[in-house]
Amino acid sequence: MRLATFNLLHGRSLSDGNVHAERVAAAVADLDADILGLQEVDRAQPRSGLLDLTAIAAEALGAKVHRFAAAVVGTPGETWQPWRSTDDNAHPLYGIALVSRWPVLRWQITQLPAAPVRSPVWAPGPRGRLVLLKDEPRVMIAAVVDTPTGPMTVANTHLSFVPGWNLRQLRAAVRALRGLPAPRILLGDLNLPAGPIRAFTGWRTLARRPTYPSTNARAQLDHVLADPRGAGPLGPVVQVRTPAVGVSDHLPLVVHLDPPKR
Repeated sequence: MRLATFNLLHGRSLSDGNVHAERVAAAVADLDADILGLQEVDRAQPRSGLLDLTAIAAEALGAKVHRFAAAVVGTPGETWQPWRSTDDNAHPLYGIALVSRWPVLRWQITQLPAAPVRSPVWAPGPRGRLVLLKDEPRVMIAAVVDTPTGPMTVANTHLSFVPGWNLRQLRAAVRALRGLPAPRILLGDLNLPAGPIRAFTGWRTLARRPTYPSTNARAQLDHVLADPRGAGPLGPVVQVRTPAVGVSDHLPLVVHLDPPKR
């Protein structure tokens, strides 16, 4: 069983800064994940050629099941507003997605409110500087997946860059998953190192590898976590990969588990 998380940076290639469907597909196919959580996913955005990046990822993995969850309507960094309802789906959207090769028995979407204050963020470049950014609302998508070893809950999220507020969102996400069947896995770009995650949730990090920035990774912002309550059927971790795929400023994180046969 391969689980993966990947912040797509809306599919932007490192070589030329553009978005190409074939490059996104090749990057995702390289992961060979049975269940994949994607963050910074565009749908019908002009900057990414109006592509449906979730559908491209699902096709690349040969996955029959996928779901996109919008966090905002419009384009981050430009003009946007929080996603409110399906009435917004005719507009450019930005959010997260979950892709599965196995059937999904149940979906659950959890809204995670944005931080109420602007926060300083470093803008890279020749004249790098600190800028005050308005935080975006966040969302978590969870699925009860009918895997070959039995049902398990897999969730995906992308938490705030605002220190402290991301921990608050993480605790809300963990609470929302308690009512779903064990074993429980949380994938995502949490904008947090492993230490605070364990301290504030008790969940176990299945892989410790730097994932950011992708050109010279020094920090782990992307995680695959397991709830220790009911985690036994997951089996041991037999392989961890952070392949260089040429797309995004994050490295994908792939965790290969060997669960016991049902």
